[in-house]
Amino acid sequence: MTTTTPVVGAPASVGRDSRPRSTPRIGRRGLGKIALYALLIALATIYIFPFLVQVSTSFKTDAEAATDPMSLVPQVWSFAAYERLFLRSDFPLWFTNSAIVTVMVTLGRVFFVSLAGYALARLQFRGRTVVFAALIAVMAVPSVVLLIPKFLVLNQLGLYDSYAGMILPLLVDAAGVFIMKNFFESIPASVEEQARIDGAGTFRIFWSVVLPMARPALITIVILSFQGSWNELSHFIVATQSPELTTLTKGVASLASGQLSQGTQYPLKLAAAAIMTIPVAVMFFIFQRRIMNASEGAVKE
Repeated sequence: MTTTTPVVGAPASVGRDSRPRSTPRIGRRGLGKIALYALLIALATIYIFPFLVQVSTSFKTDAEAATDPMSLVPQVWSFAAYERLFLRSDFPLWFTNSAIVTVMVTLGRVFFVSLAGYALARLQFRGRTVVFAALIAVMAVPSVVLLIPKFLVLNQLGLYDSYAGMILPLLVDAAGVFIMKNFFESIPASVEEQARIDGAGTFRIFWSVVLPMARPALITIVILSFQGSWNELSHFIVATQSPELTTLTKGVASLASGQLSQGTQYPLKLAAAAIMTIPVAVMFFIFQRRIMNASEGAVKE
């Protein structure tokens, strides 16, 4: 019996694996992705840079904000602007008024535009086409055109300079009704037919069956309503007059000509603007994934 003695120092395997591996080259698709990401980073930087300057300037002194407004790191960190806002101005009152109006408007608008959108999408009634055409016409009218009629109506109804006058005209939005109508039409009608066979009424079908399936559209309305009512200015100008009902938008706008407007006061004004952006940013980051998932709940087994 003969045995084969392995040759010392011979390679373990001979073949294509023994060839030196070459470094993979970046193809055209890879270069395209790199260029795309570079462009997106540049655009994001351009978009975010003013916000970073705003936050940085709010922590500067008045002299530094005037001499070096574009620097992102203050030479001397100062909280004087925030101290003046919260301790020596009506800023807490403005924030409270805006919070009350925004919460009430958001809850009411979500409920009413959902009802109106479901009625236009599913209920068959006389004049349905005319109502929808009027809805589209309202969306085409600039809101600034309605300021004077809105003031006259609020004054005639005795709602001027009150919380009711600030909240009630904002409870229904034509764009919100349009969004909800389109989403309700995308839900299969067979789901409602099954609930109707089980004995559910129209409102029960809407509230217990259809509305939970419209979660992506509802989240969209919540974000749009919150942002719109929080940043609303023109309506509050014609609806209120007393300082006790001043909202953040009116208050921050008055900083340019009010009691705190001596000099440039860049840190003070930008500190107020920075605080205004926090609630909307938090709301968006909480719901951003759900607002993007437009197919969630559209079909229910």
